[in-house]
Amino acid sequence: MAPENFTGVTEFILTGVSDSPELQIPLFLVFLVLYVLTMAGNLGIITLTSVDSRLQTPMYFFLQHLAIINLGNSTVIAHKMLINFLVKKKTTSFYECATQLGGFLFFIVSEVMMLAVMTYDCYAAICNPLLYMVVVSRRLCLLLVSLTYLYGFCTAIVVSSCVFSMSYCSSNVINHFYCDNVPLLALSCSDTYLPETVIFVSAATNVVGSLIIVLVSYFNIALSILKIRSSEGRKKAFSTCVSHMMAVTIFYGTLLFMYVQPQSNHSLDTDKMASVFYTLVIPMLNPLIYSLRNKDVKSALQRFMTNQCYALKQCHLKLYR
Repeated sequence: MAPENFTGVTEFILTGVSDSPELQIPLFLVFLVLYVLTMAGNLGIITLTSVDSRLQTPMYFFLQHLAIINLGNSTVIAHKMLINFLVKKKTTSFYECATQLGGFLFFIVSEVMMLAVMTYDCYAAICNPLLYMVVVSRRLCLLLVSLTYLYGFCTAIVVSSCVFSMSYCSSNVINHFYCDNVPLLALSCSDTYLPETVIFVSAATNVVGSLIIVLVSYFNIALSILKIRSSEGRKKAFSTCVSHMMAVTIFYGTLLFMYVQPQSNHSLDTDKMASVFYTLVIPMLNPLIYSLRNKDVKSALQRFMTNQCYALKQCHLKLYR
């Protein structure tokens, strides 16, 4: 990542979501609302799972870290994106670009792994309900989360280093709204075989490996649910993982749309739309998916709001005594 590798290029220019001047303010407002909702939803999940004693279980421990990852992922992308809607010169320095790519890779890979970990948690809860707290112990939870972040960090370092070891000596215009590896490599005047191979192997390993864990876990979950005799029992078991199933389906559906399309049909403009979805829309949707269909989270939110209202009322009474 030494400066001499970047022959003749000192900064990149991001084209953004759209280059139409009349759309910049409307798009800024739309994405600002998306980001504010993402912040509110994920901070809400983090707060509730931290302060409510009834949510101190492995399921909500993993959900808390998914919310942290979603918050980090959207923040890494949104802050520069929102600024660029308001300025004419949409530039980013090499090291800012490298930092954004590294941060994005860290959070997106961590999210892939965290969803796989949460699927295993659903499997343990439904297939081994009596031994659930023994199988998914506090130590195992901490180990799985630590390995998830460590793996995400290592992937980000390796992939971003490969991308930024290339020479960039012609165009510096990135056809994207953030620094992503595919549009960056499209600008390189070096042989991109090695970084493209690293990116392909990494993406295939992460997506396919985690998807296998998800599919195998849900296959066993389905078998366990079918063995339950009572319809009420089957409904209760299914409700345990339905929110996670929705989140997993949306996330992997978007990733597969991006990476499984034929190279001849591959379009950077299509990538932009998919990227908007999994960097800004999915992090906004996840808190809604996990809270609207979850009685525990809704009850925790009611208790939290009641306690806050009571605390404000007591504070108000003390002020006017």
